[in-house]
Amino acid sequence: MKEERIRLGHGSGGLLTSKLIRDVVLRYFDSKILGRLEDAAELPAEKKNLAFTTDSYVVDPIFFPGGDIGKLAICGTINDLAVKGATPKFLSFALIIEEGFPIVDLERILRSATRTAHAARVSVVCGDTKVVDRGKADKIFITTSGIGVIEHNLCTTRIRHGDRIIVSGTIGDHGIAIMNERLKLGLQFKVRSDVASLHGLIRNILRTGSAVHFMRDPTRGGVVSVLNEAIEGMRNGIIISETALPIKKQVRGASEILGLDPLYIANEGKIVAFVEEKKADEVLRIMRAHPLGRRAAMIGEVVGKPVGVWMRTGIGGTHPLMRMEAEGLPRIC
Repeated sequence: MKEERIRLGHGSGGLLTSKLIRDVVLRYFDSKILGRLEDAAELPAEKKNLAFTTDSYVVDPIFFPGGDIGKLAICGTINDLAVKGATPKFLSFALIIEEGFPIVDLERILRSATRTAHAARVSVVCGDTKVVDRGKADKIFITTSGIGVIEHNLCTTRIRHGDRIIVSGTIGDHGIAIMNERLKLGLQFKVRSDVASLHGLIRNILRTGSAVHFMRDPTRGGVVSVLNEAIEGMRNGIIISETALPIKKQVRGASEILGLDPLYIANEGKIVAFVEEKKADEVLRIMRAHPLGRRAAMIGEVVGKPVGVWMRTGIGGTHPLMRMEAEGLPRIC
């Protein structure tokens, strides 16, 4: 029997990633908290529960239009806490640096990370630095962890029939910005990454009380992965409208050139929210009033049947939106 080995697709956020985690990793860790596979773990505390998350960043290239690996690491960890309904408080910041990496680039990354953390009012309180031999890594990798205080109960068990699905802005921007730089496509139009800290936007919409049932940021695997994961194991379905999807013309055009679908492309500054039907318009209005949510859109709803995730096309037909085995964009974050 041929020995199985890790492939790039195992880190894509698609079905290969899910299979690796469920069939291999979780065999060795039996924590019920980990088994929920949420962006942030909820830990019991005396007054308010804590959210705890960790992530590693290996993006290539490390500098890209709209951001860099340092900003990405801070924003990504803050967002994983915020979509759990937590106020981000403390972060760690660990570096793995390849021998020969320019210190001037390291300082550029650290300045960016510091500015992002200060703007978000979170503190980097611990970290680590390791240097590996030349050729044993690719420039620099960053691992961050974060702790926040949970203020709101957001989980998939709160999703209900009739919930409206809102995305906070245009999708696919980050993935296309990365691929344009990496592949040197020479596109006449520049696409900037959407990387941003979303806790302010999230805080505003959560002031509506219990209207928001569940949220997640559609990073690896894009919007389709979030939607499929949200209703996994449920008897509900989701229908989204093709004509309601907010996609920039540049992103749509670049996606067609690359043979990609923006719904499967990573974002680093967007959220997908499941919102109570009666308050969906209010939540959408609040989103659009925030600088990071000006192009927010209501893209679909939770239905009883058909089960699964479906898209209603512009000509009235429907087709399923399945999770891909592996996303076509490795090392996107």
